[in-house]
Amino acid sequence: MLLVVDVGNTQTHFGTYRGDELVEHWRMSTIRQSTADQLGASLRSLLRLRGVELSQLDGSIVSSTVPELAPEWAQVGERYLGHETVIVGPGVKTGMPIRLDNPRELGADRLVNAVAAYEQIKGACVVVDFGTAITYDVVSEAGEHLGGLIQPGVEISLEALSERGAKLPKIDLLPPRQVVGKSTVEAIRAGVLYGFSSAVDGIIDRLRDELDHSFSVLATGGLAQTIAPFCETIDEVDPDLTLKGLRLIWERQQDR
Repeated sequence: MLLVVDVGNTQTHFGTYRGDELVEHWRMSTIRQSTADQLGASLRSLLRLRGVELSQLDGSIVSSTVPELAPEWAQVGERYLGHETVIVGPGVKTGMPIRLDNPRELGADRLVNAVAAYEQIKGACVVVDFGTAITYDVVSEAGEHLGGLIQPGVEISLEALSERGAKLPKIDLLPPRQVVGKSTVEAIRAGVLYGFSSAVDGIIDRLRDELDHSFSVLATGGLAQTIAPFCETIDEVDPDLTLKGLRLIWERQQDR
């Protein structure tokens, strides 16, 4: 059984694979001060809820946008799993050329998403990841990572709005009844959902104008299923795309 772990700035999404089947997955808050022992204990507890023991994990792979947690997850592999955990980064075989000015700048999660999307689409694609930031990753027909865009995420914007606006409440992102809000809460919901979806559509339209090829658009991330229904340019939503990419990259290490 394979453990795949996507450490984001806000949440950590991880799961277990048996072959190419995602058996189970969980999300937990990312705590930057977590030690390997704390991570190992949390992992053991969650796995046991599904009747799985740490000893059943034959391999593990981690992508992390939080630099201080990558070595802690590596120690989880050494101390609790009895094997070396693959940490996505320079030197890891992904099968995807990176056409950035400095390839080392590309976040591990973005690279993993691009690998999974290209494998799924078998052609040119753009991945929109609704995480702490909203990232756009462009993959060519030949399977090259061409670059992308980064914009502030939905939750960051909502937090800034409530912190800077003394009379503006924190809200749940439920679908608005209409574009014109009849209350402050409805107005914020409409502004966020229609505003971010329009921004996504606008960026995808600009990419279509700039690139010399057609492409499919995949959405992933914690808020993908909330925002994507309001977008007109997203072809498919896959909340487990990053986990699928981690499995693919782990398998490619075995072929080395």
